[in-house]
Amino acid sequence: MPDHAALELAKELIARKSVTPEDGGCQELLSARLSKAGFRCEPMNFGEVANLWARRGAASPVVCFAGHTDVVPTGPLSEWHSDPFAPTVRDGKLYGRGAADMKSSIAAFVVATELFIEEKPDHSGSIALLITSDEEGPAVDGTVRVVDALKKRNEGIDYCIVGEPSSVDRLGDTLKNGRRGSLSGKLVVRGLQGHVAYPHLVKNPIHLAAPALAELATTRWDKGNEAFPPTSFQVSNIHAGTGAHNVVPGSAEIDFNFRFSTESSESSLKQKVEAVLKKHGLEYSLSWVLGARPFLSRNGRLAKIAAEAAKAHTGCSAELATTGGTSDARFIIDVCPEVIEIGPVNASIHKLNEHITLDELEILPRIYLDVLRKLLP
Repeated sequence: MPDHAALELAKELIARKSVTPEDGGCQELLSARLSKAGFRCEPMNFGEVANLWARRGAASPVVCFAGHTDVVPTGPLSEWHSDPFAPTVRDGKLYGRGAADMKSSIAAFVVATELFIEEKPDHSGSIALLITSDEEGPAVDGTVRVVDALKKRNEGIDYCIVGEPSSVDRLGDTLKNGRRGSLSGKLVVRGLQGHVAYPHLVKNPIHLAAPALAELATTRWDKGNEAFPPTSFQVSNIHAGTGAHNVVPGSAEIDFNFRFSTESSESSLKQKVEAVLKKHGLEYSLSWVLGARPFLSRNGRLAKIAAEAAKAHTGCSAELATTGGTSDARFIIDVCPEVIEIGPVNASIHKLNEHITLDELEILPRIYLDVLRKLLP
């Protein structure tokens, strides 16, 4: 394998500023490179979002690599040790926004694919890449729209490898074969505004909401199952007050979120929350946003091959997990029965001084190459 091939491409991608939903020219760079390898590159742009569907071959099985070129904002530039969009190597690591999440994985996809095509220019099946710039944002015009387009033209995917940073302590120690659902709520509890010195003339919405929140926070929503941890409830924000220290507010807003397993559903969680709020006699309004439904990929050939490839190159026996946030795998599962997420260590993602080790950048393409060799023999 050519030395530093993935590192050099990762640097090129990181240098393109692509804060969501911007792509910053990343997909143009990828298209030019993939076209040289015989891919038919199809831009699929929706709204402000750039997407790329690239495919080489017309036969089945279709092996797809999926990822995103958009990154989260940098945070305070003064707290980075180097410019987040000037890829920098120091102390055996590549630093830059997107280094771990997930431009290095995309670079590894491309390098692995190029090497495989050199080995087998007339390979069986098809290789595809699905790249979006709307994973870190609302995820409305990104992968979900590409999947819809593929469904309309009956173009399926047999196996999909998503390059999200799945690893925890060491590359290859964790593979994601599913994700929990995400359900968010905004609760507005109404009271009666007034002077803090006259408590008999007010209804403090914060006081009124507190017992209900305490019950919600200690409720056991389900026990989880073999694939999923128990459903969790977390309050993410409470806002109330008029700005004056001597005024009881007339309302309080509480934002909360469920990360839920397949043992619960959107409707069951809503019903349980409403029951608690009514039990405590609150006057309230409540709005909901379903961010994702839980899913579990078939534990089949892809998971076995990916785990074997990871162990061969890292020595780690990978754990299959469904923890963490959401990913675009939740959309891909609609057109692909077997989806696995395998990528770098996630300890620095979304943080200041995001990075990936150079060792990971050397090993990732080898893992992806072995997966291609096994799936398209």
